[in-house]
Amino acid sequence: MTEVHFVVPEGIDDPDRPSGGNVYDRRVSCELAALGWLVHEHAVPGLWPTPAPDDPAVLRDVVSAIPDGAVVLLDGLIASAAPEVLVPEARRLSLVILAHMPLGDGLSGEAAARREATVMSAAAAVVTPGESTRRWLVEEYSLHPDRVHVAEPGVDAADIAPGTATGGELLCVAAVTPNKGHEVLLAALAKIQHLGWQCTCVGSLSRDAGFVDRLQSQARADGIGGRVRFTGPLTGPALDAAYAGGDLLVLASRSESYGMVVTEALARGLPVVVTSVGGLPQALDGESGGARPGLLVPPDAPAALAEALSAWLGDVELRRRLRRAAEQRRDTLFGWSVTAERMSRVLAGLA
Repeated sequence: MTEVHFVVPEGIDDPDRPSGGNVYDRRVSCELAALGWLVHEHAVPGLWPTPAPDDPAVLRDVVSAIPDGAVVLLDGLIASAAPEVLVPEARRLSLVILAHMPLGDGLSGEAAARREATVMSAAAAVVTPGESTRRWLVEEYSLHPDRVHVAEPGVDAADIAPGTATGGELLCVAAVTPNKGHEVLLAALAKIQHLGWQCTCVGSLSRDAGFVDRLQSQARADGIGGRVRFTGPLTGPALDAAYAGGDLLVLASRSESYGMVVTEALARGLPVVVTSVGGLPQALDGESGGARPGLLVPPDAPAALAEALSAWLGDVELRRRLRRAAEQRRDTLFGWSVTAERMSRVLAGLA
């Protein structure tokens, strides 16, 4: 039996802190075990990627106890913030970094990017959820292309959402943080408040409480406070019900390494309006070459987003066409076992 040590943030199963990265970690861990890997999971406490002073010491204790020659898969939130711990260990361990969202491709600053580049350069391999992130890492951090791999997230099969006659049930599934662009979404909705819509925003409200307060004030000031609902995080049947009640997924993100919520919506036949950043176009279109099951808009462009939503709400034929395309794209999606098989090939090459 082949073994891998998987270092993950503590709390990846916490229903109050759902994220794409947490879901990816948990599902890959389970599916690797199903493929015959012996997975030793190490949950490390800390507010990664901005750990407290004691957190790297805890990580050092965990990693130093792993036997020589072992293959170690590390969640990128932890790995990218701890080069002083991991670079020395790279001489005796085969380190594989799972780069969900590179720090240098976001809002973390140049110092964080330099630390991340250092640890990724020392790793035996890097795995990303999407091709756009792979290209970015190779170009920005000068990583050898043969050492950077893609294992796209899988998606669970789901029933097709019935939809409504008007298409007015809009759904946004994303933690309520500035990177996800909720204020852009609200500004766009304010421009089309003469149309018939309701918007449900599903996602954590605790990561930036001040930002959440500003959003709610913005919605009230624009006269749409009663039409936008913030539910907080939802998982399991509650999240399934939110998707089932929707007509259209809307995501105004400023950056995304992949965008698992896009394929989750498409698995239910829901069309998508998303920004053309990072891995979102890949998640939307896949490799099928079929009709696009949604609309792409530029980031930070409320007018463009409002125009796309207005087109969706006002054109019955457009809704039918995008719905058909979403159902066709649904047939091309794959499950988490495929993701694990791709990860397994990377790990097996180092075992």
